[in-house]
Formats: sequence, C-alpha cells, structure tokens
Amino acid sequence: MKKVLITGGAGYLGSVLTELLLSKGYKVTVLDNLMYKQTSVAPFTYHDNFKFILGDVRDEQTLKPLVKSHDILIPLAAIVGMPACKANPQATMDINLRQVQNIVAWSSKDQMILIPNTNSQYGSSTEIITEESPFNPLSLYAETKCNAEKAVLDSGNGIAMRLATVFGMSYRMRLDLLVNDFVYKAMTDGTLVLFESHFMRNYIHVRDIANTFLFMIENYDECNNNAFNVGLTEANCTKLELANTIQKYIPSLVVVENNFKQDFDQRNYMVSNAKLESKGWKPEFTLERGIQELIEGYQLIIKNRNKDFTNL
Repeated sequence: MKKVLITGGAGYLGSVLTELLLSKGYKVTVLDNLMYKQTSVAPFTYHDNFKFILGDVRDEQTLKPLVKSHDILIPLAAIVGMPACKANPQATMDINLRQVQNIVAWSSKDQMILIPNTNSQYGSSTEIITEESPFNPLSLYAETKCNAEKAVLDSGNGIAMRLATVFGMSYRMRLDLLVNDFVYKAMTDGTLVLFESHFMRNYIHVRDIANTFLFMIENYDECNNNAFNVGLTEANCTKLELANTIQKYIPSLVVVENNFKQDFDQRNYMVSNAKLESKGWKPEFTLERGIQELIEGYQLIIKNRNKDFTNL
C-alpha cells in the first residue's frame, strides 16, 4: 500500500484529493497548519489509512522525515493568488518555492513527485497556449510556481500539472476563484460588473484535478518528467461568455460591461489540453454542471457572506 504525503492537504484541492486517494486504497498523510481555521479533513479521521499532522512546511524538522517516509509527494501547501502573495511576499517564497526545493533535495528517484502549477505563468498571449509556450508570469504567485516546477522537472523525477482556473464545491470552500466568485455574486448581488470582458481563460473542476493527480500516479512512468496543461478544452471562454452561461441558470442576473477600468488580473489566453488528452485522460465535469453545483451548494453557506471562504 503506497503512502502519500499531501502538504496543504486540508485546503480547497487537498481535501478533495485526500478523499479520492483514501477511496482508492492509498495511505494519506496530510500536513497542514490550518491557517484558514478550516476543519475540512475532519470527516476522514475515522479512516485507518488517514493521518493528520498539524504543522508548517517551513519547519524543516517536521517536513524532512515525512518526505523520506512516503512514496508519493504532493506539495499543495501554497500562498495562492496574486493579492494574497503580494500581501505576504516572504511567506510566498518560503512556502511556494523553498518547500518544493527542499522536497526535491530530500527525495529519491524511487519516490513520485506531483506538483501543481498554474496557467497563470502564461500571463497573456494571442497564441493558443501549449506546454511549449514561453512563461510570462505577471505576479509573484506565478513566478514562484514557475520556479517550483522548474526545480521538480530539473531533477528528472516529477510531473507538473499546469492547472486552469478551478471551480466547484469543496470541503474547504473558496469563493475567490473566478467561476465560484461570479456565481456567488450572481446569487447575492444579482449583478456582475465585468472589466475587460473579452479576456479569456480556461477552467477545470476541482474533482477533475483530483482525478488528474490519481491518473498521474497510475501512469507515472509514462508521464514522468513532463508538464501538462489541465483544463476543459470546451471551457476556453471569455468573462462575458462565462457570465452569460451563469445567466442561463440565474435569469435575473444583470451583466454590466465596464470599458473604462482595467482588471487587476491581466491574464488572457486560450489553452490547449491536447497533450494530456492524448494520454487517455478525460474530464468528468462540464462548466455548466459546475455552475449548477455551485448554485445548489451556496444555499448551505451563503448566510456567511463570504467571510469564511476566501484566501484574501
């Protein structure tokens, strides 16, 4: 039975991935400092193959022995997003980059390393983005994720997944993600004001990302030492197209385009996921299915008015 270490495993993606790996017979250790006071992995404490360690990846005395005692290493712990990284630059460097460099240094060729990157590193491009496209990071967040990926791939042992903008419900919910945010505002404010509404991004459901990590574990030898874009090919869409899709399910939504202001996030690109699809990977969740899921799920949390469900 393989042992998996997930740093930041109590987070938005980590909690969903933990559930999936436990269901597939893996032993899962989650290392997390619970900086958002989340209790997302509490439902898994009954499981004989689950272990939770309250700790910080910046503590090398905690992290190093865990790295050496697990077969599969998944560093999810990170300061995520442009605003959060800008507010905490030192923590961003220590967690997003130095943690990964340490994991690479302490691991062996017999172990698997699976690292998430972000489509953010592509910045803005008029060309269709492939894995061969140049990096153009527009934020400290994107820079640290690019350098962390490089550390893994330069080691010759590891797989990087360049994730599209994530959406969907999770045990540790986040509303500061574009689809999640738009649906929340549609339900609470009834209005979406779009800056640079023609800007395009790619999207992917959080459970499809978890399934991608499982896919990489099961196909590690074939995919090792590669980077893969992970997104929905049919969900390369502009912010206006996204808003109009949400409006199909919330007909009262008012969509306003503001052509006089710039969005603080200047990412704009169309992404190809053909490399991953050529390996036999297929997503399960469409963008529209995710929007319907969010509308259903927000009935459970909307009374909190967002304060408990953001990284900002």
